[in-house]
Amino acid sequence: MTHRYLPQTEEDTRQMLDTIGVSSVEELFSDIPKAVRTPDHLPLKRALKEGELVKTFRQFAAKNADSKTYTSFLGAGVYDHYIPSVVDSVISRSEFYTAYTPYQPEISQGELQAIFEFQTMICELTGMDVANSSMYDGPTALAEAAMLAAGQTKRRTLLVSDAVHPQAKEVITTYAKGQYIDVKMIPLTEDGTTDLEALEGLMSDDTAAVIVQYPNFFGRIEPMDRLQKLLENEKALFIASSNPLALGCLTPPGAFGCDIVAGDAQVFGIPQSFGGPHCGYFAVKSKFMRKVPGRLVGQTVDEQGRRGFVLTLQAREQHIRRDKATSNICSNQALNALAASVAMSALGKDGVVELAKQNAQKAYYAKRALLKAGVRVITEQPTFHEFVIELNRPVSEVNDALFEKGIIGGYDLGNVRSEWSHRMLVAVTEQRTKNEIHEFVEQVVAIDGN
Repeated sequence: MTHRYLPQTEEDTRQMLDTIGVSSVEELFSDIPKAVRTPDHLPLKRALKEGELVKTFRQFAAKNADSKTYTSFLGAGVYDHYIPSVVDSVISRSEFYTAYTPYQPEISQGELQAIFEFQTMICELTGMDVANSSMYDGPTALAEAAMLAAGQTKRRTLLVSDAVHPQAKEVITTYAKGQYIDVKMIPLTEDGTTDLEALEGLMSDDTAAVIVQYPNFFGRIEPMDRLQKLLENEKALFIASSNPLALGCLTPPGAFGCDIVAGDAQVFGIPQSFGGPHCGYFAVKSKFMRKVPGRLVGQTVDEQGRRGFVLTLQAREQHIRRDKATSNICSNQALNALAASVAMSALGKDGVVELAKQNAQKAYYAKRALLKAGVRVITEQPTFHEFVIELNRPVSEVNDALFEKGIIGGYDLGNVRSEWSHRMLVAVTEQRTKNEIHEFVEQVVAIDGN
């Protein structure tokens, strides 16, 4: 008898038992003492019929609060952006959503070209020479960049701005521990940017890289030109984590001499999905091309001179000797990279610039509205689409009250530092309307007692 979800028949079980020479499943596990075995009958509810199962999971899903039913001002690394409808149409095609690693280029030209286009667009946005075919997410891409720097320079200290995303800092620290690399945090100035004087004091002959986020976790725009001047005579690498959408209106990191730029492409065509999966990107100067983790797709011609695409420079442990590998990352996010490519193509160069400008302008509008209403704005200086406000009550309480009004509030910075429990990181994307912004301001003022 077959089961709908466990298609193993009693005959299948009998054949397997006969093959290994035991008479029953009980005999198979007889060497394991009964005292440590799971009871025969687990306290499980009865199996549901398909209709009941679908209904049950829909009820579970309905308990989620998402940006389709709530007005969201939550960002901190994952954002509510417009996704062109063509994205879902393309990535739902079976030749894309079932594709994994295109090891056979003769039958994978579509997938390979899609990855190649992703690499090209990332290079154009970041101002870098080479980009790989994507990575798991932004934080792991940044950690891989840090490890590349340590391996390239043969130095054992990383200087990381305290304005880098807290989760990215944790991932870097985790990677570094296994490689016996020291991670030191660069403190911040009062305006929420990297303290360059403190950075100068931390620099040494053992510094492998200086890592900043642009725009940083608090929404501030780092002084990249001053960082470039500070590092131009140093052997340490200059690494930036960048929101690629912000680069639609900001000077690209490559123009400031960055050696490596990493980040997350979730902002282009990839749903928030309650935290993932998303799509990291990784771009470098050409001299580091052979050190890039993961894989790259290259453009070539066949025997007839026709354009074609192939996997190239796969400097990972599956393809070369383990001691020569630059990383043990063994996959990419091809489907999400495709979604990002389709979104960027649908928007076009002008569309990406317009989208970026709308984010910056709407955030500025919200910031001014909050200031006018008497709310203290910590980051009055230039920001992209996030800024910090300070409240009279704990952010957790304000957010609970906002939620009752159908609004998802900003990120509680008390999760980063306990003394910041009254500080909220507010994200305003192009999705937010003027009415939604004013409603948010009114509710914050009413709830917080400004």
